[in-house]
Amino acid sequence: MEPFTYHSSENLSIGSIIIVIFNNRQKEAVVLEKVDQPDFDTLEILELTTRYFSKKQLALAQFIASYYICSLGDAFALMTSFLLEQESDIVNNAEQALQESSIVLSRKQSEALKFLQEHKVALLFGDTGSGKTEVYMKYFESVLREGKRAIFLMPEISLTPQMSKRLKEHFGEHFVLRHSKLTPLQKKKALAKIYSGEAKIIAGARSALFLPIKDLGLIVVDEEHDDSYKSAARPRYNARDLAIYMGKLYDIPVVLGSATPSLSSYVKFPHARLKGGHFVSNKHFIYEKSPEVLTPLMQNALREIWEKKEQAIVFLPTRANFKYLICGDCGHSFTCAFCSVGMSLHQHARAMKCHYCNFTQAIPQVCPECQSPHLVSSRLGTAEAVKNIESFLPEAKVEQFDRDTITTANKLQKALQRFNAKESDILVGTQMLSKGHDYHDVTLAVVLGMDNMLNMGDYRAREKALSSLIQVAGRSGRAKDAKVIVQTFNEDFFSHYINNYEAFLDDEKLFREELYPPFKKLCRILFAHKNGMKAQEAMRAMEVKLRLFENVEIVGAKKCAIEKVANKYRFEILLRADKSTDIIKAVRASKVPLAEVDMDPIEFA
Repeated sequence: MEPFTYHSSENLSIGSIIIVIFNNRQKEAVVLEKVDQPDFDTLEILELTTRYFSKKQLALAQFIASYYICSLGDAFALMTSFLLEQESDIVNNAEQALQESSIVLSRKQSEALKFLQEHKVALLFGDTGSGKTEVYMKYFESVLREGKRAIFLMPEISLTPQMSKRLKEHFGEHFVLRHSKLTPLQKKKALAKIYSGEAKIIAGARSALFLPIKDLGLIVVDEEHDDSYKSAARPRYNARDLAIYMGKLYDIPVVLGSATPSLSSYVKFPHARLKGGHFVSNKHFIYEKSPEVLTPLMQNALREIWEKKEQAIVFLPTRANFKYLICGDCGHSFTCAFCSVGMSLHQHARAMKCHYCNFTQAIPQVCPECQSPHLVSSRLGTAEAVKNIESFLPEAKVEQFDRDTITTANKLQKALQRFNAKESDILVGTQMLSKGHDYHDVTLAVVLGMDNMLNMGDYRAREKALSSLIQVAGRSGRAKDAKVIVQTFNEDFFSHYINNYEAFLDDEKLFREELYPPFKKLCRILFAHKNGMKAQEAMRAMEVKLRLFENVEIVGAKKCAIEKVANKYRFEILLRADKSTDIIKAVRASKVPLAEVDMDPIEFA
């Protein structure tokens, strides 16, 4: 949608937020530019508010609208505006507070910090427990001493009470936490501190990037590999990628941190490596070939831990919408003949389909490797796993720990408090289990469903499966030696890389070259309508236009893997190119009204 023209007798600044009449309703609008009086009648603005977007916010909004192919209105809707009132000149003895409680780094941590400070964008590749947080905090100290402020991004699922407590203890009132699970009053208080200048370290999820922060001096993106940095709603931006762009825009350093960094960041940016950790305990990995069930080995291990009055975690991957077929005897997985990715099982269609190229085949009756008829696609959910454990360990206190039960920050805090106080014995959960929480006395981790993750129809399937296993395993053995039982038929893959993620990343580069990011750019275009024919017609109309662009490959144009959502039929086009600019040019020239654009997609189901 093109900008509209209004007139005013006042001299308005670019970026000012005003009130206008639009479609017979009062609406907020942003002043983008001053123009000569046009040869048509214009409406007068009703009101000039006391809020505005800064020049850098305007530039960021323009970039979001351009790159993610959305309206400027969608981009501005992400942002919190500045106030015209001057920020208070609050010091609050920040310098003195820092001198009294300065972080002391080890030699390796100091070297890592020096490396990060020498690069505009750098990756802190640090094992679980290696002290990444201390490096961040020391960097924050140096930023504060320069009179600047910092943004600390964490995945929503990973906004842990422990991390907040550490930052609060060290930086006091200069630390503010801002995320969606806060109450309206808590959000209002946090924003007041940001406006006043009292908040120096602003931590939060994706939305923290768009807060009105003057004197920004550093952005840290922790757990940079996490998929929750990618927005699932328009505009479908990736906060990690936007943080990197903001680093250039603001001319400030950006730090990406992870124990299992994404291949994209590993390839693109220099990294400082922190190996080992503060914990001297050992982990013993046991790989068990079985379907996704709690086997007798796992049950006995859980019972043994409970009898010792120690604790355990049981991990299941987030339930997928489709099941993936594997052989129950040899573990053979069924992959696409053309894409080298797992094929999804569609029982209602009696077929297996590849969600990349739409290659379809009949559901096999026997395994092509061992001729076994024992083909399984069973999946185990967290609630079912809790019931199973309670059936053979009725005296144990078992808690479900996933998005279904942990819906607020308060519930998360209380669940962790119960577990660390040993009021509960076993936590059973999904990805939430692995995200940055400190479990003091976990000596057993049971990891299910690794083969289902490994065989997903996603070019990042191996990366996501190995990363999840490393992250979950890292939650155990922090005080004592621990056992990690992994349900998988692919022991060779996991055992080869479990203690050498760098080797995996180096090998994975060979698989991705010429096909997938970070060496290629992808774009997914979605079409949804209650009338399936209209959605399909829109897809075909855009597909015809896109074929005129030789630099952009149409990988597929088909029904979505999940064909119907919210009573709407869905179709999609997947594009691939060497440059994002080629995709953006093609999509902008070809876009039809029903098209929803997802640049750099991470979801293919």
